[in-house]
Amino acid sequence: MTLTELRYIVAVARYRHFGKAAEACFVSQPTLSVGVRKLEQELGVRLFERSRSDVIVTAIGETIVQQAQAVVLAADEIRHTAAAAQDPLGQKLVLGVIYTIGPYLVPRLIAGLKDLAPQLTLIVKENFSDALAADLRRGELDVAIMSLPFEAQGLLARPLYDEPFRVALPIDHALANKKQIRATELGSETLLLLGARNCFRDQVIEACTACVQGSDADDGSLERTLEGSSLDTICQMVATGVGVTILPSTMNISEDLKDYLAIRPFAPPAPHRTVAIFYRRGFARPQVVNCVADAVRSATLETVVYSD
Repeated sequence: MTLTELRYIVAVARYRHFGKAAEACFVSQPTLSVGVRKLEQELGVRLFERSRSDVIVTAIGETIVQQAQAVVLAADEIRHTAAAAQDPLGQKLVLGVIYTIGPYLVPRLIAGLKDLAPQLTLIVKENFSDALAADLRRGELDVAIMSLPFEAQGLLARPLYDEPFRVALPIDHALANKKQIRATELGSETLLLLGARNCFRDQVIEACTACVQGSDADDGSLERTLEGSSLDTICQMVATGVGVTILPSTMNISEDLKDYLAIRPFAPPAPHRTVAIFYRRGFARPQVVNCVADAVRSATLETVVYSD
């Protein structure tokens, strides 16, 4: 049994395809297949059921793959620990970030990291919170920037800043004349939200209940809501008068929409989200977490309140 063979079965279990697993491991498919068969013969069990169209992990295979994944991650951590001892900020950093944070934070974050750690090579991957957490646990990400609350087993979170929400209205909307909007004033409006998998949608619903249900609703269900695929798309829909929406305050409104949208803050207490950096327990490069946190603070996001 070798570490390479364990990497092979972890990849096959993830991709459910020998060809894609071989590509991920940077080997030929025959090489990977031979390695998997050799490990199965040594263990005396079948890890995968193979067919032309699919690969299914057997029951015992699921258990062994989980153990293999832990071994592979531990081996990677050993390498990272050794590398970090030499130069913790001179290695590659794979950073995950959710879609509703990445476009507004990452450009400023890159500038801060260049000043604080010029030798650091940054790779940014955007995805949904659940996918980023899974990649982080597998060791495919070093750290991830997501928003709280988010329960992720085996991960630690360090708050970075609180970001208030704001309201986007059509420029000719009756509420556009107000300097601040009360959440209850949105109860009768058609509210545009992101799709169900996006955590920002859940945060809006949780932090601003009055915005997503009418004052006469008694069942707690969402009323008068429409969905969009991205915040930019939703802003375009608002600009055409379809409804109103709630945005993170760091979002930049495109120039071609500014003449059609009115952006207003909430009246206190304004709903908000807490943005945090997530990392694995025992992460071998804690200096990286501190460096990213310092770079976020140096980004000087005007609308947020930084954590202590």
